[in-house]
Amino acid sequence: MTLVKFCGAVTGREVQDMAAAGADLVGLWHGVPGGHADLSRHRLTELADTARAAGLTPVLVTLCADGETLTAALRAARTPWVQLHGFQPPALVRALKRHAGEDLTVVKALHLRGGRCLEAPLLGAYARTGTDVFLLDTATAGGALGSTGEPLDAASATAVADRLTRPFLLAGGLHARNRAAYARLVAHPRFLGVDVDSAARGSDGLLSAPRARAIRETWTAAPA
Repeated sequence: MTLVKFCGAVTGREVQDMAAAGADLVGLWHGVPGGHADLSRHRLTELADTARAAGLTPVLVTLCADGETLTAALRAARTPWVQLHGFQPPALVRALKRHAGEDLTVVKALHLRGGRCLEAPLLGAYARTGTDVFLLDTATAGGALGSTGEPLDAASATAVADRLTRPFLLAGGLHARNRAAYARLVAHPRFLGVDVDSAARGSDGLLSAPRARAIRETWTAAPA
């Protein structure tokens, strides 16, 4: 089964639309200073409740590296997944597992730039401290992380995937027409699913049910 996550919802309607489009997970930003979809803890909690009611798993997506702050937010919003999208140390993964619960699913983003993974020296440490899922994404030359819309380099991502001992999600410029470019990654034994933001947005900048549905149908279809 291919999991499909859409990221950066800021309204209840977006969350409900992603559920109607067949998503499995919805990303809710918290602790992303200056981010276009950053939510207060109160709003995070509200949208996490909306997600659960709609049958979606809410994912707290963050750049924060403070264990106490994240644990408090995870408990308040009752989010069973957290996505560490910055350069948080492996020790934070262990701390979150200890304080937020061993049943917490921790996703650690790995940033690829110029053909190399910026976290490559820490892959083993992230796995040992309890990372459940990795996410392969693009980092821009200017240092932007996540929701950049820049395509993930398939060859570089495959080289990283071959080193992993945990399942992985793909992100970075994915849309309803470029699955073929990532055929080797989709066929990889540790491929878990996709995480999409930019390509799922309509002209109003909000997550769009028709766009999300097209992406979900493309990426979950059986290979030709």
